[in-house]
Amino acid sequence: MAIYKLSPDAEEDLYRIWLYGVHKFGVNQADKYYHAFFHQFDLIAQDPLIYPAVDYIKNGYRRGVSGVDSIYYRINGDIVEIMAIIGRQDVYSKL
Repeated sequence: MAIYKLSPDAEEDLYRIWLYGVHKFGVNQADKYYHAFFHQFDLIAQDPLIYPAVDYIKNGYRRGVSGVDSIYYRINGDIVEIMAIIGRQDVYSKL
């Protein structure tokens, strides 16, 4: 496979996580953490079944991890759709 796309919500999540990191840990650490997501997205796209299904949360979704954040994604044909990225700093679930 090896193709992924980010939903608009996932793009917003990445920005929010980066901003949180800047305020908590500084720009350099926030940038490192941010770029680690893209490495994880590549790994997921190469083997989308690497992480378990979480149908009990939302049908058709799988959950991977990057640091302390959970990556929620679904497989749509030949594309992995990254739907949301949720961490402990989130008060509510967006799923």
